[in-house]
Amino acid sequence: MPSFHHGDVEIAFLDEGEGDPILLVHGFASSKNVNWVYPTWVSDLKKDGRRVIALDNRGHGESAKLYDSAQYEIAIMASDVIALMDHLNIDRADVMGYSLGSRMTAVLALEQPQRLRSIILGGIGIGLIAGGGPGENVAAALEAPSLDDVTDPVGRTFRAFADQTRSDRRALAACLRGSRRLMTREEAARITVPTLIAVGSKDEIAGSASALGEIIPGSTVLDIPNRDHMRAVGDKVYKAGVAGFLSQLG
Repeated sequence: MPSFHHGDVEIAFLDEGEGDPILLVHGFASSKNVNWVYPTWVSDLKKDGRRVIALDNRGHGESAKLYDSAQYEIAIMASDVIALMDHLNIDRADVMGYSLGSRMTAVLALEQPQRLRSIILGGIGIGLIAGGGPGENVAAALEAPSLDDVTDPVGRTFRAFADQTRSDRRALAACLRGSRRLMTREEAARITVPTLIAVGSKDEIAGSASALGEIIPGSTVLDIPNRDHMRAVGDKVYKAGVAGFLSQLG
């Protein structure tokens, strides 16, 4: 698996296919494989004639594991995406995130809009601003001796997922504590790149997609029917909505 260094941090990535680039940014406790390869996003986008790039966020997958929460500030994590684009000599790309990856993508849209042709915010709605989702309860669950020691239901969900993906739980806990900064309503309202917001209709972690859509100017909202936060990722409605959104960009 190819990798590069952003400062002292090694970041693993994949780069497949040919055509206009789209960069994929996975969610918390996931990886490029779990979020994008296994649900066939990478192969489907390649079939659509796209060059597909996906990274393992710091602390995740095959990238470096860091244990200082300050190393996971959301803008620092987002800067890894731009560093990867620079490493691959990509001036501008569509960027699709999921959950934490969408929060990173929104920061890029605010701070580096010239590098983004469009953004797709999967698995995040008004939670981008209002918060919610995994908190200290999840960090504590990740640090517990075993899943049997976790009673909090959300904590159990994320702990079981981290165990299933054989993640470095201490690095994930540091990531969770370091990446909590939310975007303000005023910041979100300054996002000007074309935006698709895609959230499962049963997603209680992301918050309302339409509420966020009312704040980001000109954004498009896609409701993914009958899907929660974990099960929306590979949904065919999500994929069709993304394909339609990208095809309209010209």
